[in-house]
Formats: sequence, structure tokens, C-alpha cells
Amino acid sequence: MSSFKDLRIVDNFYQTSLFFPMPTVLISTLADDGSTSLGPYSLVQPYYVAGKEYYAMLLNCRNSSNTAQHLLKTGKCAINFIPDKRKYFKEAVRLGWPGDKPEEKMKNCIFTLEDGIASTEDGARPKVVAEAFQVIECTWMRELDNAQNDQPGFLDGYEPPYHDFNGITSKFGATFILRVDKILMKERYYNAIVSGVKAGDFPRIPVDYGYRDSKNFWYTKFRRPIPELLPIRKTTVQSVMYAADRIDDKIKFTEEACAKLVNVPRIFLPTALRGCVEWARENNVELITAEHMDIINDKRSKEKNK
Repeated sequence: MSSFKDLRIVDNFYQTSLFFPMPTVLISTLADDGSTSLGPYSLVQPYYVAGKEYYAMLLNCRNSSNTAQHLLKTGKCAINFIPDKRKYFKEAVRLGWPGDKPEEKMKNCIFTLEDGIASTEDGARPKVVAEAFQVIECTWMRELDNAQNDQPGFLDGYEPPYHDFNGITSKFGATFILRVDKILMKERYYNAIVSGVKAGDFPRIPVDYGYRDSKNFWYTKFRRPIPELLPIRKTTVQSVMYAADRIDDKIKFTEEACAKLVNVPRIFLPTALRGCVEWARENNVELITAEHMDIINDKRSKEKNK
């Protein structure tokens, strides 16, 4: 006998059939008059995170929304992560009322807009939210899933055929794979990531529960994060040396360099070694030493040097 009940799955199941914790962000896009429009979203998440020529985020939204229509037209947006302040969350809820035109909802918007950093060589970009603690400036990869011919303008629903994972995916739905062009970080949090994060360095962020009823959106206020130590399962230096000797016929590792990799889980060791070899090729190194490993392991060393 199961201890669970079988809950019926209905449209917008993340809101109606689940308690699903999600981020609360504002997507900025370009309206027809060139102004910046803001729309609140939670259905955003990392998509391409490694092993490709670019990184990407995923956005799901209603295809008649201002955000979707603007993306179909310009292909540019910014994902603004707002801090946990009740007035900010209340404004995000207001901005999400369906049917309002950009000029209507932005008229008395409490958020401050400023220019981003990403290049405008391939077209204008929307402004970003100055109150955000981090921003991801993005470009829609419209060629994926042959979505390049999807057009704005069908506010009463799109007719088939539909795409599987990018562009117009249903009569009322859209999915956008967004290439990450720039990650913008306020100085306090930039310094924390570059220099090493402590519990007090985490930004205060609102997390909504997905679930909504007929009256309210529900969210939880930020609490101080609690660290939990990773389990350490060290392999031996000899086993790392064995793998390192076979990863490349020219580039080799000293024993001291291999000792720097004993904490890498065995399943990830080949990937880590290949990354070291790639770095060595780029820097004309044929024997990787412990000093080289310190540079490789510190992925943000260039930023620190700046």
C-alpha cells in the first residue's frame, strides 16, 4: 500500500498539481517602440551547462505574452534576479497580470532600468534591472528545432505544426533556448564568487512555490544558507598517475600534479584530466606541474589578477 495519493495532472501542473520551488526573475525585452518591458517568470533554468560552444538557459512561457512576442521579434532578453524584498515581489506579481500592454504596466514600475554590457552589434538590447543582484543577458537561438520562421502576432493561439523544444511548441505555449551572452554581477557578489563564498555572502532571493490559488501567489522569504560538507572519497595518487599517463601521448603530469586530483570523483577524473591537457596545449606546456594545477584549479585566476 502506497503512502501517497494519486493527484490528477492538469494544465499548468507546476502551479496546480505541485508545490514546486522556483526562482522569481524579471525578463526584460524590447517593446515595439524600443522601450524595455518587464515580465515576471519562474519557469527558467540552465539548459546547456558544459561541453558545447556556448551556454544556454531555458524559458517556458505563454506564447501570447509580451515577453514571447518580443522574443519572437527581436530575439534579445535579459534575465534579472531580484532580491528578496516584499515590495519587489509585490511589483513582480503586478507586472505579471496578463493582457496589459507594455506601456500600461511599465508606466508606474518601481524598478530602475539601466544599460547592460552585452554587445549591440547584432541589434538593440533591452535594459536591465538596476536593483537585480545578477543578470543574464541572452539571445534566443531561433535556428534550433527549425524555429527561425516563427513569427509574432498570433495572440489568440498558434496553429500547428509545432516544434518539439524551441519556439512555438503548442497552441498557447512557447519554449525559448537562450544563449548566455553575459553574466552581470553586482560587485559584492562578484567578489564573493571570485574570492570564495561564505554563508553571509549569499544574496537574499525570493523563491516562489509554483502553487497559486484563486487569490494569491505564494513565496518564501530568504533564510541564511547552511553549509554541508561534501563527502571526501580520495583515490590514490598512483591511480591518478595511471590515468594521467594514458590521457595524452605528449602532455604528461608530475606526481605532485596528480596529487592535486585525488579528491576528484573517479567518474569525473577523465574529464578533469582532459581539461588539464586542453589548458596545457593552449599554454604550450608539455609537463603539468603542481604549480600549473593551482592555476588550472583556480578557474577565476584571471579575474583575480585583474
